Amino acid sequence: MFVNSDIYIKYLKLWLMTLFILIVSMVAVGGLTRLTDSGLSITAWELFTGILPPLNNNEWNNYFLEYKKIPEYQNINFGMTLSEFKIIFYWEYAHRLLARIVGLFCLLPLIFFSLRFNNNKLYSNKYYIIFLLICLQGFIGWFMVSSGLIENNDVSHFRLSIHLSLALFLLCLIFWYLLEIYNIDKFTIKLPKFLLFSILILIALQIVFGAFLSGLDGGLIYNSWPDMNGTFFPTDVTINDYLSLQLFYNPSIIQFFHRITAYILLFFIVFLNYLFITQKLNISNILCFDFAILLQIFLGVITLLSGVEIKYASLHQLGSIFVLSSYVLILYKNSNQRL
Repeated sequence: MFVNSDIYIKYLKLWLMTLFILIVSMVAVGGLTRLTDSGLSITAWELFTGILPPLNNNEWNNYFLEYKKIPEYQNINFGMTLSEFKIIFYWEYAHRLLARIVGLFCLLPLIFFSLRFNNNKLYSNKYYIIFLLICLQGFIGWFMVSSGLIENNDVSHFRLSIHLSLALFLLCLIFWYLLEIYNIDKFTIKLPKFLLFSILILIALQIVFGAFLSGLDGGLIYNSWPDMNGTFFPTDVTINDYLSLQLFYNPSIIQFFHRITAYILLFFIVFLNYLFITQKLNISNILCFDFAILLQIFLGVITLLSGVEIKYASLHQLGSIFVLSSYVLILYKNSNQRL
């Protein structure tokens, strides 16, 4: 049976663009959930329940009583009122509700595409990878939350970094698929893959270090720039601390690594710009990435100097999406194959 390819592509574009926006929204709400210390307010993994928030006082008290059992309440928020609990509850509830919406909005159109367009020559099952990654993201989300329910006052910053990194990878994959569908032109002269890969690794490291800082509240120390309270190195650590197995639990060292990685990344990007000019590639292809990097640096500095004000910290996290998306465009234009 012949099925109009234009209709399929039209639906596919709309679906991917909407899914991209929904996941960006979920990342934003997730970041605010972390910044408001709300992530542990719901202590159960309500996979099929919890779609509606508590509707009466008994339900509210049940959630609150469960929260009172975990270390975060006992060691940090002891004496919190039910009204105060409702504020942090709704942040986590909104994050989980968005996750459900994303999951359904991913799966249902995929089923529709499979039933309606499976005979179309352009149809592909590869988009189910997105749904599988979303499912994995849900599991990792609970894996992260569970790390703060028994012995710790907060979630593991390692698990937090995995949760954020997978969300950003999902966005990059969706954006790549969109570039394929729109058949964006490739570079006629290819850039060195080693350089592009090195920049990608540095961006990934920055995201991981940023997640570590968020998980360790490491942005609340050394709130000066470009120095660290008057020195280049943090003054509350020693050489032995850099060699310790507890290296990645030290917020001062993590903040130092986050700064140094940014400087190294900036050097590589300057060299990338040099190649664009010398190879006579269209400079507009990198200007968006340059702007995203400079904006992200500015937001990072403002976040630090402000003592991690929520509005700046949230924008800084969203800035990583802008950086990655603009860089994925360069990687796509330099590639030879489709995913």
